[in-house]
Amino acid sequence: MVGGPLGRHSLVGRARFWTPLRVVLLMAVAVLALGWLGKAACLQQYTTDDGTLALDWRDGRQYVAMCYSDTVPLYSIENLDDPTALPYRDPWIDNPGEPDEAVRYMEYPVLSGFHQWAAARVADAWLALAAQVSWLPSALPVVVYFDISAAWLALAWLATVWAVHGLRPSRPWDAALVALSPLVAVHVFTNFDALAVVCATTGMLALARRRPVLAGVLLGIGGGFKFYPLLLLGPVLLVGLRRWMDRGRDGAALSAPLRTIGAAVTTVVAVNLPVALAWPTGWWEFFRLNRSRPADPDSIYFVVSYFSGWAGFDGELAPGQPPAVLNLVTLVLFALCCAAIAVLAWTAPRPPRLASLAFLVVAAFLLVNKVWSPQYSLWLVPLAVLALPRMRVLLAWMFVDALVWAPRMYYYLTPDEMGLPPDWFLGAVLLRDAAVVGLCALVVASVLRPGTDPVRAIGLDDPDWPASTSAVATGRIGGWSPEPTSSPPSTASSGWPPTART
Repeated sequence: MVGGPLGRHSLVGRARFWTPLRVVLLMAVAVLALGWLGKAACLQQYTTDDGTLALDWRDGRQYVAMCYSDTVPLYSIENLDDPTALPYRDPWIDNPGEPDEAVRYMEYPVLSGFHQWAAARVADAWLALAAQVSWLPSALPVVVYFDISAAWLALAWLATVWAVHGLRPSRPWDAALVALSPLVAVHVFTNFDALAVVCATTGMLALARRRPVLAGVLLGIGGGFKFYPLLLLGPVLLVGLRRWMDRGRDGAALSAPLRTIGAAVTTVVAVNLPVALAWPTGWWEFFRLNRSRPADPDSIYFVVSYFSGWAGFDGELAPGQPPAVLNLVTLVLFALCCAAIAVLAWTAPRPPRLASLAFLVVAAFLLVNKVWSPQYSLWLVPLAVLALPRMRVLLAWMFVDALVWAPRMYYYLTPDEMGLPPDWFLGAVLLRDAAVVGLCALVVASVLRPGTDPVRAIGLDDPDWPASTSAVATGRIGGWSPEPTSSPPSTASSGWPPTART
């Protein structure tokens, strides 16, 4: 894309300052800045008729400018503007005096909830200091809160890029693809998912560097932000079992995955147990809401229902009634997908790479789930790059997925407000789902035909697994010999320049 293959006398990573990692991180900073500017239109203020400052979301500005972020409305919705309120402990009344009046608590997992609360308190401290120091910039509390949250999310994504580079040091362009992803520019500040992504990715890096306990701790912390990092424990166990079988039931092959899983479970319990014991009702709110949510417009169930007129698995639901049948269907479908992935891992000619199975599990979870919030696509970015490093294929999917944001915003605007009818948005959802299914098919093909895997084609067995972290062209790696090649792998099929061979 930029130049030809590496020359015979080329040197990689020998620059005094502009090393590949620093260049990639600079790319990430540029995209993160673009992402913040994309949300900046929703941070504008105006003076009301009574002379007070207010956030300018008049006339559906958040949808017209496509700058919507959950962070802004959550500041008041989750009671973060009350400095005396503590998440999970202190409730508030939703829709007071209305028929649907309800007692509400923080609706996010424990670490996400306390992250929001801590950012709000830092915003309070900043505003108090700005009132004393004239040269400090100031704004509405919700704007300062957004910027403080955005700073932490940006740092989290920079750490994600660093971790991907650490997993593929000989392929820095893989990390560049994570840094330059259009999904990052659109969604990194839409919600708080970057915090879970960095935990999942650094957990994989810790496992690859033979630190399984640290890997489990990081995955467990990630589970305190979002559920999805815990999904990676399944692929860790599957790869460990397959290598255990192929090595004649050698117990050493299962040591790392079992220690990782044990550390992750312990960390999840340590994070959640104090809150669950102290404020059980508030802690349960996240699970209650997820159980009672109907199919979101982002889900395949809503799309099928809209285009076919189907009433859904549960038919018409009363207000607050959980979709019991839909919940069961999504659970069964995900279990079937996991079973199919387990069969794939067991029957593949070589032990699958951890990134391949991790991508398949997370993609399956999103495809069959009743909710696919737009920022959830960030979960797939580092996994897709690690599992299927094919630039043109991944960029095509990322652009399709990122472009879903436009019809989504104008769908929420509604045709009465010069928005779009649902068909545009739901059609884009179908296109995105088809793109992810296509990626899954390519990953499955690379597992069944290891010779077509771009990573294994250059001599790596599984750089994400602690038993095989070095790249060689010949010899046994992690108990497996790479398939012989008479010439360097072609770049025509992968779109990537080959790495210089030793």
